[in-house]
Amino acid sequence: MAGGKLSPRQKMINLMYLVFIAMMALNMSKEVLSAFGLMNEKLASANAIATERNGAFMAGLAEKVTEQPEKYTPLKQKADEISSFSNEFNAYVEQIKTEILETADDPTDYETMDKPDALDTKFFEGGKTTAAATEFLSKIATYRDGVVTAIRSVKEVDPQVATDVETTFSTEKVKDRAGVSKDWLNYNFEGFPLVASLTKLTQMQADVKTTESKVLSALLAGQQASELSFSNYEAIVVADKTAFFSGEKFKGRIVLGRFDATLKPTKVMVNGKEQTEVQNGQIMLDFPAGNVGERDVKGELEFKEGDSTVTIPIKSSYTVIPRPNSAVISADKMNVVYRGVNNPMTISIPGVPNVSASAPGIKKLSGAGKYVMNVTTVRAREVNIKVSGKLANGTVVSDSKKFRIKDIPRPVGTVRGEDGSIKMQRNALEISSIGAILPDFDFDIKLKVTGFKFKVEGQPTVSVNGGRLNSKAKSALRKAKRGSSVQIIDIKAQLTTNAGYKLKKISPVIVELTN
Repeated sequence: MAGGKLSPRQKMINLMYLVFIAMMALNMSKEVLSAFGLMNEKLASANAIATERNGAFMAGLAEKVTEQPEKYTPLKQKADEISSFSNEFNAYVEQIKTEILETADDPTDYETMDKPDALDTKFFEGGKTTAAATEFLSKIATYRDGVVTAIRSVKEVDPQVATDVETTFSTEKVKDRAGVSKDWLNYNFEGFPLVASLTKLTQMQADVKTTESKVLSALLAGQQASELSFSNYEAIVVADKTAFFSGEKFKGRIVLGRFDATLKPTKVMVNGKEQTEVQNGQIMLDFPAGNVGERDVKGELEFKEGDSTVTIPIKSSYTVIPRPNSAVISADKMNVVYRGVNNPMTISIPGVPNVSASAPGIKKLSGAGKYVMNVTTVRAREVNIKVSGKLANGTVVSDSKKFRIKDIPRPVGTVRGEDGSIKMQRNALEISSIGAILPDFDFDIKLKVTGFKFKVEGQPTVSVNGGRLNSKAKSALRKAKRGSSVQIIDIKAQLTTNAGYKLKKISPVIVELTN
């Protein structure tokens, strides 16, 4: 364009063309500067939103700590550590931005921020980096290494998160387009317009905010992943009921239960009473089992979630069976009940709280399984006792057993409580009472003598009413010789509790007089 001989007119045209190009370049430069400024504003606005979001996350985490301190306190401590690194570095970068903006006439007129002098003077002087530049690089390293170390100390967080932080805040040497290796600080900040450096610093703050958000999310995600890990689950067998009988089919199901040692409810109510003992995330129950039969376990768990309370109902049941405190031993030939007396019985079905028994002469008493049976009027030689009860699932079970019916054994007559053949003085016999007993009989039965016959050798037999000698018997006794025998025969007696029952013939008593 400048070569050869040109006319004055052509030279003028060429000069005007150069001026036009320069003006276009100037206008484009101003547009680029404005674009950097607008980008800086949008980044600053986004950083403000990110700050609010991260603050809300920390506030929510603090609330979680009040709800479940053992679970969330370690996570909150790590989040506070990372937030401290972020806030400190962000404030430092903001200080640099404030310092370099003081050199601008109008901080909002981006088209005038085309000079690199402010940051070059701070970081680069005489072709060397300044102490301020060294401090800047040190602050970046402190932030980067601190956050990376904090992340890697939490095993639940993906290691890639720490790697991303190292990459984002790396200050290693970089290569330009020509492949020349340059220091990171020179490559990013030396010779750039003020507005471009300002935007880069704001972008660095945005990276801090993004990193903080990413790390906080990774911490929470790692905590949740750890909680949901199958290593925290245990297979639990849940039976349809807590007691089964021989011959029944076992019915139930297997479920996965998650155990969390840090999980503690705010309140636990079971059967109307508050339970306070929690071990390894498990509520420990300790209360009386109750009476024999099926018992319910009802209540609720309360957890605090935000401003509300979440209630989880508790509903289960268990069966109480009698505690074995004696062996069951029976003589197969001794299933016997006696006429004339009340035969006490205990009737039960193991594991069944309420049973019913039916048989001639049987009667229910107060007390668990207590009965009495009177077969005085039963003429048969056997009686069948039928027993039935209802299980917890509604199934009716029944059984029966035969008992032989026997009469009360033959009583034995007594004088002064002695039976058989005895020796006694005459005067002692005269005032003694005549009785009858049932030796070796297991029932405590009293017999009342209603009469007997008194026989003295050589004297007529005397009939006596009641249990003592009358005047005729005493008269005959006085005529007896020393060493002679006196017989008390045909003793009549009755049960004090059942006068209508006819006893077997009572054995006599023989008394040898000693004087």
